[in-house]
Amino acid sequence: MTDVTSKVAIVKFDVDVQQSFERALKLIGNIDDLNTKKRPVVIKVGVFNHKAQTHSTVNVVDAIINNFNQTPQIFLAESDNYKGTGTERLQIWKKLFTERVVPFNLSDDTDTRTVKIADEEMGFSHILFKPNVFVSTHVLRGYEVGSILKNLMGLIPDAKKARFHKKLETVLLDAYEAIGGINLAVLDGTYTYHEAGARPHAGPNSTQYRTKTNILLVGRDAVAVEAVGATLVGLNPEKMPVIQEAVNRGLGEGNIEKIDVLGISFENLKENFRQLLKA
Repeated sequence: MTDVTSKVAIVKFDVDVQQSFERALKLIGNIDDLNTKKRPVVIKVGVFNHKAQTHSTVNVVDAIINNFNQTPQIFLAESDNYKGTGTERLQIWKKLFTERVVPFNLSDDTDTRTVKIADEEMGFSHILFKPNVFVSTHVLRGYEVGSILKNLMGLIPDAKKARFHKKLETVLLDAYEAIGGINLAVLDGTYTYHEAGARPHAGPNSTQYRTKTNILLVGRDAVAVEAVGATLVGLNPEKMPVIQEAVNRGLGEGNIEKIDVLGISFENLKENFRQLLKA
């Protein structure tokens, strides 16, 4: 592999997610610059519907929290949507809440900074901006608009986000640039959500077609993590507008040939996924 610019770790786990996540961090060079006493951490969980299961598991989010053991404050963040409030959906991770780890509804924050997203001015929560560390975590899924980057739609405080879908790539990447980028991307492959054979697509938030895969994809380049995850589930990153637009803006690497995939053999894993997702 030549001209490698980004690292993405893929690790498999059976029970101990914590050890597997630590191994992934070591493969990409650790996060010592992010895990400090001076930088609060925002973990943007992706949860569209609290009654569905298409979100990072409690165990994976717990592993992320445990590896930011130096930071003074961790915010688990989400915003309102037409399915309910961010506060309601964050209750999925209630058992993780402590004085240090707190739920944060981005839609309720009155301390905001004005940003321009797809030519529309709006107030983004103050916790989203640097020097705070921003972590994006979502599930591994066969969804052409992505997971890690699509998660940024939840930064918009307005509950009525449907109008933004007509200019989705612009909205997501304007949001990415507004907050100064994603510091750590974690694709939770406890399950992979996908099309099943020739059956109709069940949609990005359906649990109808899911396969237990027990893997994690972790990297500092969110675009690269998105590209590797997309490749695993049979999508072509070169045909995904959000990845290509991110590359055009210089936000990350979308060319699989230029991404250093560490841990499990990527070629073997792709073949395993091809067989698995046909079932």
